[in-house]
Amino acid sequence: MSTASVTPAPSVDSVVRVAPSALERFCQGVLAAAGADAATAVAATRAMMHGSLFGIDSHGVRLTGHYVKAIEGGRVIGKPHIEVTRTGPAAAVLDGGDGHGAVVTFAAMEAACDMATTAGIAAVAIRRSSHFGAAGAYALAAAEAGFIGIAVCNSDSFMRLHGGAERFHGTNPIAAGVPVAGGKPWLLDMATSAIPYNRVLLYRSLGLPLPDGVASDGAGIDIADPHGVEMLAPLGAAFGHKGAGLAGLVEILSAVLTGMRLSFDIAPMGGPDFSTPRGMGAFVVAIRPDAFIDRDSFDAAMRRYLDRLRGSCTAPGAAVMAPGDREWAEAERRRQDGIPVDPVTIEDFTALAKRLGVPLPVFDRN
Repeated sequence: MSTASVTPAPSVDSVVRVAPSALERFCQGVLAAAGADAATAVAATRAMMHGSLFGIDSHGVRLTGHYVKAIEGGRVIGKPHIEVTRTGPAAAVLDGGDGHGAVVTFAAMEAACDMATTAGIAAVAIRRSSHFGAAGAYALAAAEAGFIGIAVCNSDSFMRLHGGAERFHGTNPIAAGVPVAGGKPWLLDMATSAIPYNRVLLYRSLGLPLPDGVASDGAGIDIADPHGVEMLAPLGAAFGHKGAGLAGLVEILSAVLTGMRLSFDIAPMGGPDFSTPRGMGAFVVAIRPDAFIDRDSFDAAMRRYLDRLRGSCTAPGAAVMAPGDREWAEAERRRQDGIPVDPVTIEDFTALAKRLGVPLPVFDRN
């Protein structure tokens, strides 16, 4: 069953819908007007559109205003110098120059895939990056190029430990993408917290209560009111030690191995300081399947695995899906019907359009 969570559809009266192409043009235009170079504007928009198309609205275009603020304030360098240093036949360190996390991480995954073409498997440690949005965007980039891709990143502390009552790890996502011959890639994209914090902000905007067991107040007690959230719970509810352990693995790969900041040393995403780079790390891996097994056998095994998974017995009233199935279906619907945009984001877009001189996309309220 897919572990990436699609946001519940807001009520019809609370959203407008925008054609993906119009939304993409608007976001790129706003970021460019705020001082981003072309590569940054394209990459940041690509990552946000991944979230918005796949139903991961917490990491979609609602982040545009935040990224504008970070670029204009100096936290994120709009025209970064990105440098890749090979440290071995299948290893490299990428210095992101304090650029936007998307342009940095797409570059890192491209470098990993290039090395894996000859080495079979390759990894890139990322230094001096920033918030990169939906981790699945980078794993998918590798899968669409024919590689198995893995991407992880730590973030500022907002998740308590299992049984804890203070912020410790970030949401510390894990994403993996696998190519599937003749079909859409298998795509896992999950936070190691029960939900990402941007989901809390989205629920505030939509006036929805949080699900049980996903967030806590300052004493570590579960809370449903998104306005009272002080920290997130680790993935796993009563077995939250598993989510906390996975978050620790991401922490080691993203911070310890890269020499970047641990979660509790990273400046909060929400500020108030938007002038100082956050010094974040991340880590990506690319694997060429036919370095280990011939490609026909790999493709056949993936097809058999997924066919058996999707055809397996289900509990009454339930369904089983491979990771990514729900998201691919949602992306197709949104390409046809438009991408829903919540009320707070509409207000944000309107203010950005007026201030930066970028035409608003057409909002369909039907």
